Amino acid sequence: MTKLVYTFGNGQAEGRARDHDVLGGKGANLAEMCSLGLPVPPGFTIIADACSAYYALGRRIDAGLKDEIRRGLETIEKATGRQFGAKDRPLLLSVRSGARISMPGMMDTVLNLGLNDETVQALGHDAGDARFAWDSYRRFIQMYADVVMGLDHEIFEEILEDQKARLGHELETELTASDWQQVVSLYKELIEEELGEEFPQDPEEQLWGAIGAVFASWMSARAVTYRQLHNIPGGWGTAVNVQAMVFGNLGNASATGVAFTRNPSTGERSLYGEFLVNAQGEDVVAGIRTPQSITEEGRINSGSDRPSLEKLMPEAFEELTHICTELEAHYRDMQDIEFTIERGKLWMLQTRSGKRSTKAAMKIAVDMVDEKLITEEQAVLRIEPSTLDQLLHPTIDPRVDRQVIGTGLPASPGAATGAIVFTAEEAVEAEEEGRKVILLRVETSPEDIHGMHAAEGILTTRGGMTSHAAVVARGMGVPCVVGAGTMRIDLRNERLIGVGVTLKKGDIITIDGSAGQVLRGEVPMIQPELSGDFGRIMGWADRVRRMTVRTNADTPADARAARAFGAEGIGLCRTEHMFFEGERIHVMREMILAEDEKGRRAALDKLLPMQRLDFTGLFTVMHGLPVTIRLLDPPLHEFLPKTEEEVVDVAAAMGMEAAALRQRVDALHEFNPMLGHRGCRLAISHPEIVEMQARAIFEAAIAAAQETGAAVVPEIMVPLVGLRSELDYVKERIDAVAGEVMTEAGMKIDYLVGTMIELPRAALRAHKIAEAAEFFSFGTNDLTQTTFGISRDDASAFIPTYQRKGIIEHDPFISLDFEGVGELISIAAERGRRTRNDMKLGICGEHGGDPASIHFCETIGLDYVSCSPFRVPIARLAAAQAVISNAQRR
Repeated sequence: MTKLVYTFGNGQAEGRARDHDVLGGKGANLAEMCSLGLPVPPGFTIIADACSAYYALGRRIDAGLKDEIRRGLETIEKATGRQFGAKDRPLLLSVRSGARISMPGMMDTVLNLGLNDETVQALGHDAGDARFAWDSYRRFIQMYADVVMGLDHEIFEEILEDQKARLGHELETELTASDWQQVVSLYKELIEEELGEEFPQDPEEQLWGAIGAVFASWMSARAVTYRQLHNIPGGWGTAVNVQAMVFGNLGNASATGVAFTRNPSTGERSLYGEFLVNAQGEDVVAGIRTPQSITEEGRINSGSDRPSLEKLMPEAFEELTHICTELEAHYRDMQDIEFTIERGKLWMLQTRSGKRSTKAAMKIAVDMVDEKLITEEQAVLRIEPSTLDQLLHPTIDPRVDRQVIGTGLPASPGAATGAIVFTAEEAVEAEEEGRKVILLRVETSPEDIHGMHAAEGILTTRGGMTSHAAVVARGMGVPCVVGAGTMRIDLRNERLIGVGVTLKKGDIITIDGSAGQVLRGEVPMIQPELSGDFGRIMGWADRVRRMTVRTNADTPADARAARAFGAEGIGLCRTEHMFFEGERIHVMREMILAEDEKGRRAALDKLLPMQRLDFTGLFTVMHGLPVTIRLLDPPLHEFLPKTEEEVVDVAAAMGMEAAALRQRVDALHEFNPMLGHRGCRLAISHPEIVEMQARAIFEAAIAAAQETGAAVVPEIMVPLVGLRSELDYVKERIDAVAGEVMTEAGMKIDYLVGTMIELPRAALRAHKIAEAAEFFSFGTNDLTQTTFGISRDDASAFIPTYQRKGIIEHDPFISLDFEGVGELISIAAERGRRTRNDMKLGICGEHGGDPASIHFCETIGLDYVSCSPFRVPIARLAAAQAVISNAQRR
């Protein structure tokens, strides 16, 4: 029978860190800390598989699980000397989630569970502090009513604010025991009015409700969105951690806080964090009160006049410092730690690998290699490839005069410019319309996750460096400034009131997440330097990886950018993109609208020098590196005008009747152009197009070789081949032109002719196609379309619904479908090499920049991946990680 509940406490634990997948990250690390002899409140973990069972039973907790939970409660009672629900020395519990991968703020928590009208009296008597007991009770009611009963916590906040105003208090800490008792009465009355039921007084009923709510929060909208953004499988579920409560709100000798063993923004090796005196953990991350710095150095750097933990509670600080050092050495990684001090006694509530900016991740990884804590390969694995985007985008030019209108804390590095919006929904709408915005909130909550992802940057007026906004923004790589107390957000009138200025929705601001500044208007940006820690990490990655990384580039500017990022060739040049610019579109239309081959060839003669110039530029920039050029792929109608107004304008420019042009456009119309007259089918119908492009390629290769002194070996890719006979026909025309050009130039060049595998038939018949093709490049965009029978352009209408309902885990156009499309790629690779064992294999679809897809490519032995220029570093790192991970599994 599967064990569902694992206990820990008093230096002993039934689990360890290696049980991460069973116990979730939090539960596994609580067990590990307990086994290390650290002060951890006793408790138990309900395994993640129980979450699936909860849903399978129609959101019900099984009787067998309840029995195991009751036995777990007995171990906590024995360890604490307290009893759950007792009228004397009552045991109170915290109920928290714990997924395999940290999802900060996405799932629910209930604290102070076990309080009711009787146990609150016992708690106050036991603690000798009635105010503390009633404060804890009101916290519990508010949290339980929100998380379990579904009443918005803001309704309770309104009651609390009214009471504070009535009593003339600004801070919650000013309320007395009788004040809190009155608040509790109002809270319970509200629940009965809104829900028609009383707040539950039975502690066991409270426990089942809280556990069920934590399980249910795994499928909350915010958690689902977070998992989709971070590619976390929905089938994992969440574990639930139940612990004895320890209290940071038990007077001025008590506190609660969050600490990082290194600075999560810069990577600096120093203890970093915040705490609040006489508070509970939720107060720190909620941003309701301004937290204090843990260290004296941090207090000075933040300009605060409030005492640090180091000065206020030196003994607890010294113990915390020692534990932080021990945990970092044990885990060999920067740790994010939650702690509570109860009347001078330090308790550890959580440790996990801390979320950090990419810049900090680079520095921490490199420093730990230098400190002999980890190896170079382990350092390479520490960097999430997709987060490299944070380093590849502009920062504010240091020479610019800054018009600073507000300051806050530098929560997530990088700079962003955009129009002001005040809601997550507005941010999403703006992204869909292609507008860049900065999301302004007093403080963010998990419900804002979709807007935070859509925005260019985030600004809050409340909260600290460990607030929800700060933690989530750092994880996303979105620039963020929090706690901008010099500014005020007027939501009712949609205004931002800063230093000497008032701005409205739609006005442009810039935020500097590295300096904690808010600037008026748009400011000049500069590109980052990819050296230092970045250079060392990428150097280690390049020594490890096997696959080469090319880029998808159609212009010399794209090619230069890609080379700067480390591209080792061009894996896809889409020649059709070259025909849309300037006068070229007119010549292209002239060719399309010609009535016979003679007319088409006359237009193609005009295009030839343009194409030759394009290819010469690419070959010159790549300087001897491989360049794969795809012949014209899209259907011809894409180059023609679409609206009636455009038809009239184009007809006038070309000196023809609008009716004649409209007739030609109608004749070229296709009902399903993705599967129509395009790719090699165009080349077979109009071989003169292939001949022009081939001549331009070979003449450019000769010119570039003569200019640079580096041999150019062009790779000519024939698109949409499904039959070997198609490739034979097109290749014959390419070879004929190659012979002509080389004879004319008196110079021999090497070249390859291959095909893009983007049809299931081509994958299945790869062994026959390989008799003619010298390389395969997998066009995974179209291969995904043709395998699924889904139009990529229309998939957005239903793919998110599929993900939300668990039909699929990932969008197959973003991350490769390994079981279907991947199977076809594997078949084609194996059969192609069976025919031609030295065949070069790569992918050039958008998946070439997706880390999971790159890992698949390494596993099946492809030679290269090709991606957009800004994703080249991501691909380099992901390719190295795939090699290391595969070696570790063997």
